[in-house]
Amino acid sequence: MSDWRPRLIATDMDGTLLRWDDTVSEATVLELGRWRDDGVPVVLATGRPPRWMRRIREVIDDGTAVCCNGAVLLDLERFEIVDEDPLLPDVLQSVTAELRRRQPDTWFAVEYGLEFRHEPVYRPRWDVDAPGVAEATLEDMITAPVAKLLARHEDLPRDEFVSLVEDVVGDRATVTNSSTDALAEISAAGVTKASGLAKVAARHGVAPEDVVVFGDMPNDIAAFEWVRAAGGRAVAMEHAHPDLLAVATDVTGSNEDDGVAAFLQSL
Repeated sequence: MSDWRPRLIATDMDGTLLRWDDTVSEATVLELGRWRDDGVPVVLATGRPPRWMRRIREVIDDGTAVCCNGAVLLDLERFEIVDEDPLLPDVLQSVTAELRRRQPDTWFAVEYGLEFRHEPVYRPRWDVDAPGVAEATLEDMITAPVAKLLARHEDLPRDEFVSLVEDVVGDRATVTNSSTDALAEISAAGVTKASGLAKVAARHGVAPEDVVVFGDMPNDIAAFEWVRAAGGRAVAMEHAHPDLLAVATDVTGSNEDDGVAAFLQSL
């Protein structure tokens, strides 16, 4: 594959493209710009909701971003949601009821895309007082479709809690994790970064064998498997979760060491 070149570049944000201070290095900005100038789209594929995508527009201000682990497609230039695959109320109600029964100290929040609601006891880690963020009862949160359901536990280990959530949810929805916390991210069945990227790639007329994907957490696994099965490149950061490293085709340096830029330069 020494002469392989991507026709589309997809990258996770936190822990991958972004440094720990939430910025993109100058070297990475320049490298991405070089590929974009050659007509290769750069697609952000993230667990972040659209409301957390404003700052990145200083670096990439056009194209479509895959947000909420594939549930939402965001037009970065117009800052408009152009496609959604929501989790519906009947699934929300049954999943939250069973999780609360199995593990009473599970607390919930929901992403609506540009709005965020959380139970009073749920402790958000960021933007607690930001516009669009408010407390709500669980009953109120699960009466309308959501982009993503978040289930958090403050005491259980991450992997133990995520495994419990997967067991409860079964095939009713998709469960993943992208943080070091005991935080499970729940989307509609079949919705992953792979499903979102497949839509964007199709709009560009690009097949998965011509895509390179960068990532570092389990919520990138589906996208890695999607490109790897077709002969594309699935590039894990050197500090990536072991489950992601197991399905990577390549490994690059850390986000602090411009790993995305370094790999692209090697092509």
